[in-house]
This record gives sequence, C-alpha cells and structure tokens, in this order.
Amino acid sequence: MFKDFQIAEAHCDIPCKIYDPAISQVAALSVVRLIDLLHEIDENDNSLKSIAHRSRLVIEKEAQAKIVKNEVNIIWGDYFKAPQIEAHPNVHTLVHEIMMTASKCKQDVIRENAEELVKKVNEFATIFWSTKGIETENVVCPYPPELIVSRPKLDSV
Repeated sequence: MFKDFQIAEAHCDIPCKIYDPAISQVAALSVVRLIDLLHEIDENDNSLKSIAHRSRLVIEKEAQAKIVKNEVNIIWGDYFKAPQIEAHPNVHTLVHEIMMTASKCKQDVIRENAEELVKKVNEFATIFWSTKGIETENVVCPYPPELIVSRPKLDSV
C-alpha cells in the first residue's frame, strides 16, 4: 500500500489541535500510585513472588515517568510557538524542571518527588489550557492517589 512512497513527511507527532496534557497528568499520578504500592510491600518478604511484584512495579513506575517526559516534550516542542512562549516565558524552565523531576522519580521511590512531578505537570497543563483561552480548575482526582489535578472547566469549553 505504501511501498510507492519514498519519503513520508509530517510536521507534528500527533494530529494538530488534539494536544492534551491529560496523558502526562495520568502518568504522573501513576508514578505516585506505583511508589505508594512499592512502599506497601513487606521489605522482609524476599520470596520470588514478592521480588517479581516489586520488579514489575519499578518497571512500570519508570515507564510512566518516561510517558510524562515524552508527552510534555511533544506538546512543548510541537505546540508551543512564539505567541505561547511570549505569554508564558517560564515554560522552558518549567519543562526542564518536569524532565529533571521525572528523572528523579525514575531513580528513586520518594513520594515527595512524585508529588512534585504532579504539581509541575499540573502547572504545565494550566499554562497549556490558558494558551487556548480555557479556564482551569483544581479538583481531587477520583482514584488513588487522590491528588489535586488541574483540568479544563467544562463550562468554559
């Protein structure tokens, strides 16, 4: 079907106008939840089952932190142009902080780092929605870890 094409080009990683930071927010919340689950495991249980369970949780925690980095990077790199950057000159610093905090979350199981990741991703989401003229609100997510997330006000859309 595509064998006749020698070059395929695209200017964005995803179709235009469907950027949404929600994926990065869910991934950041997942990092917190996975850390919570890791802390619930009995450290003295060295059974093969327990070791396998811990390993799966760590692998998934790192995968979710990577999703945060990837999703934020795509929106920052593809969506944020001069007008958005001029309106939010701190976005570059914030994105760098998100990348560094996500890396910390991959390196350890410190809940405070994961909570900070959620906070920074929420800040990024608030900035993103403001560039579209959409107000946000902070609500507690309805599932563990039940942290605050920033979301578009549905009545302003």
